[in-house]
Amino acid sequence: MTDSTPTMNDAQLRVKALATLKKELGMATTLRFLALINQNSTNHVEVSRQIYEEQQLDEIFSRAKQNWKG
Repeated sequence: MTDSTPTMNDAQLRVKALATLKKELGMATTLRFLALINQNSTNHVEVSRQIYEEQQLDEIFSRAKQNWKG
């Protein structure tokens, strides 16, 4: 998986993510989704496993190096 998306700051990410959710789900379902993720604790380890399960470790680290701004 190669990510060629331009880097964006946190505010830009929030705006784009909310616009995408609203476009795909509609406003009512977007609000419902946001309420759900804010009230339920998330197992971030499990979410990460699902996101990265098809990717090789070298690929993940390579992408991280490309986007590192430290």
